[in-house]
Amino acid sequence: MDEQWTEETGDNESDSVNLRDYLKVLRRRWRWLIPGVLVAVVAAAVVTFLTTPQYASTIRLFVSTPETNTTAAYQGGLFSEQRAASYADLLTGPEVAERVVHALGLHESPSALQKHVTASVVPNTVILSVTVTDPSPGRAERIAKAYADQFKTFVEQIEAPSKKSGSPITTSVLGTPDTTSSPVSPQPVRNLGLAAVLGLLLGIGAAALRESLDTSVRQAEELAALAAAPVLGSVGFDPNVDKRYTIASAGRSAPRVEQFRVLRTSLTFVDVDQPSKVFVITSAVEGDGKTTTASDLAISLAQSGKHVLLVDGDLRRPKVASTLGLEQAVGLTTVLIGQAALSDAIQEWGDAGLAVLASGGLPPDPVQLFQSRAMSDVLRDLRRAFDVVLIDAPPLLPVADATILASQADGALMVVRYGRTTREQVRAGVERLTSVHGRLTGTILNWCPRSEASMTYTYHPDAVPDSTLVQPGAAGPPSNGGAAPHANDAAHTNGAARYNQGAVEPAGTYEGRRRANRLS
Repeated sequence: MDEQWTEETGDNESDSVNLRDYLKVLRRRWRWLIPGVLVAVVAAAVVTFLTTPQYASTIRLFVSTPETNTTAAYQGGLFSEQRAASYADLLTGPEVAERVVHALGLHESPSALQKHVTASVVPNTVILSVTVTDPSPGRAERIAKAYADQFKTFVEQIEAPSKKSGSPITTSVLGTPDTTSSPVSPQPVRNLGLAAVLGLLLGIGAAALRESLDTSVRQAEELAALAAAPVLGSVGFDPNVDKRYTIASAGRSAPRVEQFRVLRTSLTFVDVDQPSKVFVITSAVEGDGKTTTASDLAISLAQSGKHVLLVDGDLRRPKVASTLGLEQAVGLTTVLIGQAALSDAIQEWGDAGLAVLASGGLPPDPVQLFQSRAMSDVLRDLRRAFDVVLIDAPPLLPVADATILASQADGALMVVRYGRTTREQVRAGVERLTSVHGRLTGTILNWCPRSEASMTYTYHPDAVPDSTLVQPGAAGPPSNGGAAPHANDAAHTNGAARYNQGAVEPAGTYEGRRRANRLS
């Protein structure tokens, strides 16, 4: 009994899951339903408008036998019922139609007239019903009456081929034709309703077809299975991300800020016993939002009190410096080729104490630099100086840079863009990492719909927060702290104004060198 109940419960849960999946598909593809409904309704409206209105006129015929005694009358009734079924076919045949055309002097052919005539037998009776449709109600009535008269004559001729023998069947006209006062067709309400239903079904079919052809990743569970790694967090689509650039300028309880808090917590608890320090943040292809994700994650980690360094390891299309409003000329490449000390190249951003190592100049061969002894030495020094090092790397599939960096880092985080990155691209990216023995720590599903982003929501306080109760490392809008101007202070000042982060502390000042001096 318990096993049977378990099986039934499992089946019900499976059906429920399938129904939820279908509803999710319709919710994602609801835009596909609108064109189908609109096209069908407009087409039905046009056809209805162009269709000539038709009126109907119906006349009834009674089929009987001339028998008078009871037994003969009963048998005659059965005979009449059989005959009535045959007469329904005769009424719509060419013989009667030709007689009506000649009798009324119609200009249409008998075959054309047949298309406007229907005949049927009233169930369990000997009554024939003849209906004629025509654009003119008067003409429909005349044709219906002519049909009754001509059919009566026609039956007498075929049932009594000789004048000496009487017809065993008598047909009588029951009253006058019943003609409609309003058109029987077209029916606008019915036509538009059926068209809407048909259009909806077509839209659902198109949405289902599009869903089956769509190979992009749209579910965290699917991403976890493809990458064989946990999904550390889902980041919702933010239409203002290009205007705001980072979470530092967003409200503390903004959904995006909460989502990155979830992400940093997940990353913190990935390796509790042996915490990793150096992470490469990459993606399978370009355009998945890895730089923005790396910047916001670094800011969130720094706000939690950790000593964090964000490295721009994309030496082909660097964007970290421009995103944070920092100087790019001096950075990783200048350190690797020995033109600057590591402590001098690190810049500090914001009051949270986020350290940033920009890309520096663009080299002709980034792979050669990443494989150099100098790169290994830099990573060794950064592990000693910082709690967490995040390296924004190029995408995995176009170039080999990210795989080389991942082989030297403690782990890699792959950013996957919702509804854009395909399953095959995720698989190929994971294969690139595993081919160099890189460790995929986890994935991040980026640009999710708000309803699916990390299952998070904004939990507003009931009262106005006390601005004086601020945790260390998570202070409000930073100030310049009296820092001395940098040689390239224009770039820093512009960045500070754009991101509301105050003046950026250059590496040459005491405050800017505070963390960098730990490298010595």
